[in-house]
Amino acid sequence: MKEVRLRFAPSPTGYLHIGGLRTALYNYLFARHNNGKFILRIEDTDQTRFVEGAIENLIKSLHWAGIEYDEGVFIENGQVIQKGDHGPYIQSERLGIYRKYVDELIEKGHAYYCFCSKERLESVREEQKIKGLVPKYDGFCRNVSLEEAKERIAKGEEYVVRLKLPPNKDIKFHDLVRGDIVINTDDVDDQVLLKSDGYPTYHMAVVIDDHLMDITHIVRGEEWLPSTPKHVYLYEVFGWEKPTYVHLPTVLNKERKKLSKRHGDVSVEDFKGKGYLPEGLINYLALVGWSPEDNEEILSMEELIEKFSFERVSKTGGIFDKDKLDWVNGHYIRNSSVEKITELAIPYLKEAGYIDDEFVEKNYDWTKLLVHTVQESLSTVAEIVDKVDIFFKDEVVLEDEEALEVLKGEQVPVLLAAFKEELKNVDKIDEDYAKGLMKTIQKATGIKGKNLFMPVRVTLTGNIHGPELVNIIYLFGKENILKRIEYIEEKYLKA
Repeated sequence: MKEVRLRFAPSPTGYLHIGGLRTALYNYLFARHNNGKFILRIEDTDQTRFVEGAIENLIKSLHWAGIEYDEGVFIENGQVIQKGDHGPYIQSERLGIYRKYVDELIEKGHAYYCFCSKERLESVREEQKIKGLVPKYDGFCRNVSLEEAKERIAKGEEYVVRLKLPPNKDIKFHDLVRGDIVINTDDVDDQVLLKSDGYPTYHMAVVIDDHLMDITHIVRGEEWLPSTPKHVYLYEVFGWEKPTYVHLPTVLNKERKKLSKRHGDVSVEDFKGKGYLPEGLINYLALVGWSPEDNEEILSMEELIEKFSFERVSKTGGIFDKDKLDWVNGHYIRNSSVEKITELAIPYLKEAGYIDDEFVEKNYDWTKLLVHTVQESLSTVAEIVDKVDIFFKDEVVLEDEEALEVLKGEQVPVLLAAFKEELKNVDKIDEDYAKGLMKTIQKATGIKGKNLFMPVRVTLTGNIHGPELVNIIYLFGKENILKRIEYIEEKYLKA
């Protein structure tokens, strides 16, 4: 049986989009599920849109997401290199290969030279639009003989090469998501295969590369569906076995529109920067347009590989729901080690100006406890900055009216006075002291339960709910607690 081989073939035109990451993920899951190979190819035939550093970003984003591939373009020692038996894996390095096949199509009468100017093409399209027709090339150069074409080229005339589709032919193919598809050639354009700059278009290069790289399944976005008949026809005229096609539904926002920069974060880099964990993003993204048979929602990469199939990919666009992503990501944060989340959180705390390298070096355990104290409540690592700001600010901001009501309790002045008195007996609060402090105050005042804990919590944090009080007391330390008690007495308890 033929080895299953899939590829992800992005263009280096910027950062990897979240929709592109899902396409890469589905390719990867299917390849691994079938013990096949997964290849990364770079499609850079449109040199006008090439962005410096985009290849490196693509590779780093895939690696960060845990999507590993077997052949293609890699980074080693800071250099972009290529590995595998089917290279080059960068299209701009394959121009000689494409030219050979373009010439073959021309010789066999399946393609032709076209000399039409941009102005002529535009006026033809305008005329077709006015008549209510679908704008497409009118075949003006179809009947230019090969001899005449070669003479005109020799004289330096600019040209492109177009695919010569036969009239009124049904092109059929099967899509694993959409079923059987039939499109008539009368509804399809004579596609440009080779541009005037000598570079192939996507349509030519993709067919040649996928054939020569033994690709068995082509998994890509549904925007390529209208182009697929041209690709299928090319396979037919070359006499090659066509691959299996899978066109994935688009990733949509809540308004059911295509995700775009206007609607906020769309690049993998954006999500990484916001403190999403790769396993959280990948788990959620797998579910945008696909679901396992058991409808399980928390799935590791191994479980995704085991359960994935294209039969369960939806035909309609998958909705990208940030709240759901946050829920999934929060699960992975809660289930990660405190050491891992601390390492991820430190850069955000530094950026906020709360800590620096020297502070971390001297107070790593304190920093770790700080992270541990709020870890349960985080949806993203970046949220740490807001969750711990109380530990780096002097004033106490009351969360709501309920917090204010707590401070109005008649026992509060006595309680806070006892708290201050108790702190006089100690130079520094360590963890053991923090654990026993509330019991000591209870004994000294006779105040217990809610009447004891709530006013202390509100005095320190401004909130009636929150992390463990023992941790809060230890993290604040003696000086900060005294400052906060005085602040509350001054602002809320003076008659």
